[in-house]
Amino acid sequence: MLSRSALSLALTASLTLGAAGANAADLVIAGRDGIYGQALDATVARYKEAHPDMDIELLKLPYGSLYEKLVISLREKSGAYDLVLLDDTWATEFMGNGWLANLEEQGKVTGDFIAATLDISRYPVAEGPAYSLPIVGNVAMFAYNQALFDQYGLSKPANWDAVKVAAKTISAKNPDTSGVVFRGQKGNPIVTGFLPLFWAHGGVIVDDAGKPQVNSAQGVQALESFLELKQYAPKGIEVYNSTEVRDAIQQRKTAIAIEVWPSWAPSMDDPSQSKVVQEMQVMAAPGQVNGSSPMLGIWQMGVTADAKHDKNARDFLNYLTSADNQKTLALELGLPPTRRSVYTDKDVVAKYRWYPNQLEALEHGKARPRIKQWNEVESILGDYLQLAMIGQMDARTALDQANRKIDRALKR
Repeated sequence: MLSRSALSLALTASLTLGAAGANAADLVIAGRDGIYGQALDATVARYKEAHPDMDIELLKLPYGSLYEKLVISLREKSGAYDLVLLDDTWATEFMGNGWLANLEEQGKVTGDFIAATLDISRYPVAEGPAYSLPIVGNVAMFAYNQALFDQYGLSKPANWDAVKVAAKTISAKNPDTSGVVFRGQKGNPIVTGFLPLFWAHGGVIVDDAGKPQVNSAQGVQALESFLELKQYAPKGIEVYNSTEVRDAIQQRKTAIAIEVWPSWAPSMDDPSQSKVVQEMQVMAAPGQVNGSSPMLGIWQMGVTADAKHDKNARDFLNYLTSADNQKTLALELGLPPTRRSVYTDKDVVAKYRWYPNQLEALEHGKARPRIKQWNEVESILGDYLQLAMIGQMDARTALDQANRKIDRALKR
């Protein structure tokens, strides 16, 4: 393991190299690896057809490394990067610290961006100017097996009470199929699965005054409903993560999945992977006291406040988020768009039959709290949700203890 001084030297060297790259290139983009890197690669290639003399440097970094490099560079005002990709949970830190340029200082952002996705590009959220643009329309959705629902005379779930009834009915009549499946692993997985249900029941993690409220009556009721669903879930649900949930859906081992992400949906209709081709209906999560409240997981891109190539960065960002480019990325890579018109495009809908419902989920999408301590809050809440899930605490005790810990975390 590197000592602190050695790590500091390594980071300084990394920044120096990055800054050198920025000086050499006409545009430096810090992005992710995986499919986001493929999307940026493809967009850079198309953009360079119209700008053949432009030298564009694209970094494709793992999640943790991207965050670390961006924070160090932007805090030091190194000017290493012109455009930066960021998770929406980083937005408060990046925008609040003045690390991103105001994209509306030269005029309003235009285009048919879905309102909920553009709201979290603003600071203050939904009210201030845009400091980024949404480029990946990730949203948690809900899925149920239409064939099994038809077999047992069940209707599309109108609320979470109906979800429990459907899960109970199918579990009782079909011992080979669980009524419901979700991610029960502690930390981010269980929190992500729980939040649409929590919000729909009227739960609030942090109120407008900045005080934690996870243990409200609404929050406790939501957790009790979540624990009730466990009765109809597969044995060992406490350790289920994405792989197990996807396998349960595709192998027809479950009737309902309370969490399905856009990247999971295509494989459900792939006969080489799935036994439920055309059987799964994908929709926005049900409501309860409140309306549907799916969790947003939007990736955004912003121009840095210390960008050395500000004009190039803004032009590329506009191209990246254009409807034409988003349609191409959706068709070629399955990257979920953030513009309304792409979700209703006939070519796109022909390939992704659930896109109209995905649009509805995005329109009702809810962002995680805009607090700098979100990662710590999520970790605390995830620990106590799982303690309740494995039966070590009842819902009230778990959320009371979580609330006290979150309160201390918010004061640090």
